[in-house]
Amino acid sequence: MADTAPPLLVDAHHHVWDLARRPQPWLDQAAHEPIRRSFGTGELRTAATRAITGRYLETTVAVQCLASLPETRELLALAPDAPLIGAVVGWVDLSSPAVGDTLDELRASPGGGYLRAVRHLVQDEPDPGWLQRLAVERGLRAVRDRGLGYDVLVRSHQLAQAVRLAERIPGLPLVLDHAGKPPLADGSLADWERRIRQLAAHPQVRCKVSGLVTEADHARWTTASLRPVWDVLLSAFGPGRLMFGSDWPVCVLAGGWNRWATAVEEFLADCSPTESEAVLTLTAADFYRLPLSPAPTLKGPDGP
Repeated sequence: MADTAPPLLVDAHHHVWDLARRPQPWLDQAAHEPIRRSFGTGELRTAATRAITGRYLETTVAVQCLASLPETRELLALAPDAPLIGAVVGWVDLSSPAVGDTLDELRASPGGGYLRAVRHLVQDEPDPGWLQRLAVERGLRAVRDRGLGYDVLVRSHQLAQAVRLAERIPGLPLVLDHAGKPPLADGSLADWERRIRQLAAHPQVRCKVSGLVTEADHARWTTASLRPVWDVLLSAFGPGRLMFGSDWPVCVLAGGWNRWATAVEEFLADCSPTESEAVLTLTAADFYRLPLSPAPTLKGPDGP
């Protein structure tokens, strides 16, 4: 990035939904009552007013919520007219024999050029080997062959699946959502850390620094209480393979966008400007091919 360019901030993980158009059944849980309404990118712009190391929100990655092709089509159609959205993470049925055709159809649809990755809610799958099903692996190879990435959404006890995925399909670019959901609220981090370090040993894997506040005590979390997770991520991946994400509007349940941004700035206090730029802009720009700046040059402990 040129010295004269304004510093940019990428939010690599947020959601939007219009309940009048498409219900979100997961919002029916009692704990989700505060966000049981529609949210759009205009409200995100209004909510995200705090700078992080002098950077204000410029571009975002909109991520699917539902196992729904219609929702993915809606996100893609929204992107060209939403100034914030630079990329979309959609959903396809990875187990379908027609997954390649579906991906081609999505990319040819309105806004299809914004599709840069896909995601499945593996966190809700009871099968401890879901990502290793032959049909799913075939689907993930179709994703890889089309130059797309895969957002890995697993809970901490499912991280072994993500490690096996990285081993079995090394050419597939992966990003771990929400740092693998470490058990901040009620569990030890030892098993989570062990799996994170195994996953980080694979150079094609990136990690989102996102979703931590909703894994912690929503009312009582502090930057200090989250720092052990940050320290592991920074040590395992290095700043060149970490990317900032808000998980807005879900983060509203635990303080909101600006409070999370404040914590991230505190995490970055000991990082150099170049390292902060990687976490806040360049890693996401590289993974999601956002037209912001050159690909990052920082390397993690096991490669770029």
